Amino acid sequence: MGEKMSRRPYVREVPPTTWYFRMPRYMRYMVREVTSIFIGIYTVIMLVGLMRLSEGPAQWQSFLDALKSPGSVTFQVLALLFALYNSFTWFNVAPKALPLQFGEDMAPDSVVAIGHYVVWVLLSIFILFWAGVF
Repeated sequence: MGEKMSRRPYVREVPPTTWYFRMPRYMRYMVREVTSIFIGIYTVIMLVGLMRLSEGPAQWQSFLDALKSPGSVTFQVLALLFALYNSFTWFNVAPKALPLQFGEDMAPDSVVAIGHYVVWVLLSIFILFWAGVF
């Protein structure tokens, strides 16, 4: 007839909180996920800044003063580093997530990754130019 199933199937134990320490790629994945928390908090801070800007010059200035505190500057530097880490890791995995096909041929992974970096740099230059930095 059919195969007999064991009454006690093998169940591999997975530690609930330390499974990602077993392999470096799991650790990199978890670090990238944690960086998203900082990016989310930074996004909320920027939304608060827009709200303060709409409330008038005095509220906007107090918001800018709060951004200059040592704790705020430390958080902003951390958020920038985490955003860069998140961007680099995503651009490096992009060829697997977004493969480009031209006819029967696939674009090399390096072309897809470099394309992402080029667009990132060009958009950054455009935004800095638009903001009056250049």
